[in-house]
Amino acid sequence: MAKKEKELKKIKKHHRVNNILLGPLERPAIAWLVAHMPQWVTPDHLTFLGFFASVLIGVSYYLTNFDKNFFWLANLGFFLNWFGDSLDGNLARYRKIERPRYGFFIDHTIDTISEVLIFVGIGLSPYVDLTLALLALVGYQCMANLVYITTSVKGEFKISYASLGPTEVRFIAILTNIFMFFVGNPEITLPWLHAPVQLYNLVVTLVIFLLFFFFTYTTITTGIKLERKDRKKMLKKLAKQKSAFQGS
Repeated sequence: MAKKEKELKKIKKHHRVNNILLGPLERPAIAWLVAHMPQWVTPDHLTFLGFFASVLIGVSYYLTNFDKNFFWLANLGFFLNWFGDSLDGNLARYRKIERPRYGFFIDHTIDTISEVLIFVGIGLSPYVDLTLALLALVGYQCMANLVYITTSVKGEFKISYASLGPTEVRFIAILTNIFMFFVGNPEITLPWLHAPVQLYNLVVTLVIFLLFFFFTYTTITTGIKLERKDRKKMLKKLAKQKSAFQGS
C-alpha cells in the first residue's frame, strides 16, 4: 500500500521536462495567455477545446478527398489543439486550482483519443497511405506510453526528445499542409527504391522512423540507468543485512 502511494506521489508531483526548439517563443506566449484568460474559462473548457480541435483535424483531412481547401481547416484545428492542450494545465497551475490525479487522467486519456482521430484522418486523406498513418499512430502511442511509464517510475514527465515535442509536431504538420495545398503531393524517385514515392508518404515514413528510434533508444538507455540504480540500492541493502547478521 505504501509503495502504491509513493508511485502515485511521483505522478502528482512530477517534474516536467519540455526543452523544445519553439520553447523561447511558446513559454512567454503561454504565460501571457493564462494571465489574460477570461475568468469564466476553466482548464476543463480548454481540455475539451483541444479534443474538439482533434475531431476537426481528423474530419478536415478526410474532407481533402473532395477539396484541398480543407487543409486550412485542419491547420486551424492544429492551432486550436495547441491552444487547448498547452493552456489547460498551465491555467490550472497559474490559478492554483490543480487537480493532479484528475488532470493527469483526463488530459492523457483525451490525448490518446485525439491522436487516434488525427492519424486515422490523415490516413483517410488522398495524400497518405492508411497503413503508414496507422504505423505512425503506433509509434506515437509507444512514445506516449513511455512518457507515462517514466512519469510513474522516475517522477519525470518528459515530452521532448532531441528538442522536439508536440508543439513542433503540430508546426511541421501545418507547414506540410501548406506545402500540399500549393505544391500538391509530388512523386519522388529515390535511388534505393524501384518505384517513386509520394512526398507526404515520405514525410510520414520519416516520422515513423524517428518515433521508433527515440522509443527504442530511450527505453534501452533508461532501462540501463534504472537497473544500475536499483542494483546499487540492492547491494547496499544486502551489505547492511550482512553487517547486521555478522554483528549479531
